[in-house]
Amino acid sequence: MIENLPWDYFSDPSKRLYWLYLVTSAVIAVLYRVGNLKKLRYAFSSMIWWHPSARLDYGYFMISFAIKALLIVPLVVSAGEVTRFVYTFLASHVEYVEIEMSYESVMVLYTLTLFIVSDFTRYWLHRLLHSVPLLWRFHKVHHSARVLNPLTFYRVHPVENLLFGFRYALSAGVVTGVFVFAFGSLEMIDLLGVNVLVVVFLALGSNLRHSHISLGFPVSVERVFSSPAQHQLHHANGTMNTNYGGALSLWDTLFGTLALSSQTKRTRFGLRREQMGEYQSIWALLSTPFKMRKRT
Repeated sequence: MIENLPWDYFSDPSKRLYWLYLVTSAVIAVLYRVGNLKKLRYAFSSMIWWHPSARLDYGYFMISFAIKALLIVPLVVSAGEVTRFVYTFLASHVEYVEIEMSYESVMVLYTLTLFIVSDFTRYWLHRLLHSVPLLWRFHKVHHSARVLNPLTFYRVHPVENLLFGFRYALSAGVVTGVFVFAFGSLEMIDLLGVNVLVVVFLALGSNLRHSHISLGFPVSVERVFSSPAQHQLHHANGTMNTNYGGALSLWDTLFGTLALSSQTKRTRFGLRREQMGEYQSIWALLSTPFKMRKRT
């Protein structure tokens, strides 16, 4: 039995569709485009929100939710299991050395480490999804969106969901296991029950990343923090192999995959024109990756 339902995402602060994050993104969009009502109206028009690609996102979200809940979640090892394994291994093989830090300092360090390690591993998995041909077959599902909206974030093949599930469990579990071994009981700094840094990222326009509001940051900021416009460049046909970072573009800066929004021309969203016809239905999104062999 599925404990949660798709619409529960709107009341879950750990999800990007949480109502507050949608509201803050809409407010930021209006403030950003208040001087250009034509572009603002287009971003909120039926041409975007009722586009065939958007309607496909809505239907796919419902189906992929059920697949994830029934098939993916039971297969993925939990972060708690990884934590216990890491703690047991360290306790058996590493001599404990007491580290003197205040409880508050440990909370700050743990919260920050969780956020950074999670974002770092997300960057590398995302980059592998683009660079490894077998993985790219599945990631192309996400890039097949012709227009962007918040639900495009969930246009992800179940195989990719499985990989990201393992990534989260390993990154969070390893970090937590190490901290429990080093400091004993601990907790992170949270807001609404979620890592406070994640909440800040989600509340400050995260839903604009999958939108037609091209909000960029100053160059110095975009070298560290990823702007909505930078992620839109990632969805553009000519610049897909850039801006793999999640909240942080620091990794793109360090590893040579950065594209700045003010210095890069954005082309249309989606794959090559001859490929777009392969992703026009829910069944196609699920089955096409298994049919492809040599084409990229």
